[in-house]
Amino acid sequence: MQSRLQVVQSSKNSMCALCKGSKMLCGKASCPILLKLYVNLKTKDLMDGLHLDGSSPPGVFIGRIGYPSVSIGPLVPPVHGDTGLLDTPELWLGKSIEDIVRFRFQLVRGKHRIRVDQMEGDRLIEYTRELGLSMDPTETEVEFLKKPSGNLVLDDNSQPFGPSAPLKKLDIGTLKIDHRIDRAYSDTDLKAKDAIIGLFEDGTMVSKIQRAFSVGAFGLKDNRKFVPTRWSITAVDDTISKELVKEVKDYPLINEYRIFESWELDNRFIVLMMPLAWSYELIEAWYPNTVWNPKGNRTMIYGDYEGYNGKSKYASIGGCYYAARLAVNEYLTRERRQARVVILREAHSGYIMPVGVWNVRENVRNALRGESMKFNTLKEAFDYIEGRLDIGVDTWISKSLILKDAKCQRRLADYL
Repeated sequence: MQSRLQVVQSSKNSMCALCKGSKMLCGKASCPILLKLYVNLKTKDLMDGLHLDGSSPPGVFIGRIGYPSVSIGPLVPPVHGDTGLLDTPELWLGKSIEDIVRFRFQLVRGKHRIRVDQMEGDRLIEYTRELGLSMDPTETEVEFLKKPSGNLVLDDNSQPFGPSAPLKKLDIGTLKIDHRIDRAYSDTDLKAKDAIIGLFEDGTMVSKIQRAFSVGAFGLKDNRKFVPTRWSITAVDDTISKELVKEVKDYPLINEYRIFESWELDNRFIVLMMPLAWSYELIEAWYPNTVWNPKGNRTMIYGDYEGYNGKSKYASIGGCYYAARLAVNEYLTRERRQARVVILREAHSGYIMPVGVWNVRENVRNALRGESMKFNTLKEAFDYIEGRLDIGVDTWISKSLILKDAKCQRRLADYL
């Protein structure tokens, strides 16, 4: 599976060249090339130079290419004011692909190359870290070594952002740090895991914890380092959800089969909870002309799972696995119940580009905020799913270890 998608590259002989965005020969709902061009024209004049000032949301990006030497720096839009929405994915549910691309492409990335364990002695490092800890939009001024350039950067794990350029100078205005994050940052004897869990329990947004973690704000003093953004997102999702699973296992089982739903960005999510001991599975179906099945003529289905004792290897389907597991266990701890959980995701052709794993986390959260459909038997639950998703239940079962087991495995209760 590809990990990145460049949306503006196409050969002269490709379907895109024949279509030119007018006939939609690719079958997508809108043209990603024209979408990128539209946003570029709207912001090009504001970025065409070596100097940029604006209100960072706040946002930072830590790269991973060349690790342990990586590029760090701020994300700065050429606008001032309340730009918090630009880097707060918890607020993006209900926005269109066009909305997300429009405000994310405004974020210009400044790049400064360092070793990940180089935590001080450089103003660019210090200011980048301060932005990562800030709670509100911060006035930021940058000077580049050359004009920002590049395509809209898309990644299935992290949020998109716009052009980039090497940094020459970075200045930031007065900023305010969330006292909860500042407390964890100041405690150099507090382990990173404990800082993450403590902040989550205090109600800190997951995206803010991820950003602070990426700039090396947590952990024992001698162990702190910058963490690539895409790694920090998954690390925080994984750390929190593992801790919640421990709690969930102590709760009684739910009393019935529950189904929750969320449909956003042409993604359909079904969350099925069963009155059985904890295990978890996420299965994704990618239709032709979607992000990870752009040229196929068949729907591609794949997934990953864990049993009661958890998972020892990184999920084959990437960060979305951990993002969804976090949302599920938030719900179960609120309900003080345990369940076996299977999430079915259909990504349809309107999902034309990756926008980050926040889409999975927030869709599952959205589903679990709503009322559930309740059923007495697994068959009744399957019958309901049959009418809600395009792919038939038998196909989902054939791709799922947990659904197969739930359907076929006889249990002691069946004989009572």
